[in-house]
Amino acid sequence: MLGDQADKETIAILGGTGDLGTGLAIHWSKAGYRMIIGSRTLPKAEKAVADLQEISPDTPALPMENAAAAAAGDIVVLTVPAAHQLSTLAGVKQALAGKILIDVTVPLTPPKVGTVQLPPEGSAGKRAQDLLGDEVMVVTAFQNVAAHLLKEDVRIECDVLVAGNKKAARDKVMQLVQAAGMTGWHAGPIENSAAAEALTSILIQINRRHDISHSGIKIVGQSDH
Repeated sequence: MLGDQADKETIAILGGTGDLGTGLAIHWSKAGYRMIIGSRTLPKAEKAVADLQEISPDTPALPMENAAAAAAGDIVVLTVPAAHQLSTLAGVKQALAGKILIDVTVPLTPPKVGTVQLPPEGSAGKRAQDLLGDEVMVVTAFQNVAAHLLKEDVRIECDVLVAGNKKAARDKVMQLVQAAGMTGWHAGPIENSAAAEALTSILIQINRRHDISHSGIKIVGQSDH
């Protein structure tokens, strides 16, 4: 299987032990990308890969500790909880130089996850870009997607807002959004990631108040021609 993927980039998912990381790995592997699952320790990464194999036996992935995963990945994806965002990035900062980092962090603060609580920097995406500096192209995406749906064979009715300072980096992430079976939209510079992050709390409220399990967003107005 890995031999069939030789023409595509290697994607390393840091914190790939949760639903979002697992689901993205399944979709991207099907699209021909080589996958690495990173975690704080190698045993945790190995367990995540074993769990992934139980869910999707046709999804090959290599387990690595986060720093090794970040170094080996052509594109790196961060799917850790907001509380571990900065500490994880600090540990892999050197390995990310010159690469695209897709950050899906949403700054939810329990127990009030249905209330928008953005960080002092303005957004988690901006916080990541400030920490990593201009050598790393931070692009935010997937904040509004119901993670559990990515693990199921269903059509995901949620568009993806893609924010980042470099258009070329956003273009690459738009390709990966499409490869994961969704529609992506250019949302402008990294500061605009605040909108997508805030929407997650609003979607949580909609789910609660209207008995919906996975509300999402759709962009309308595009011409059919």
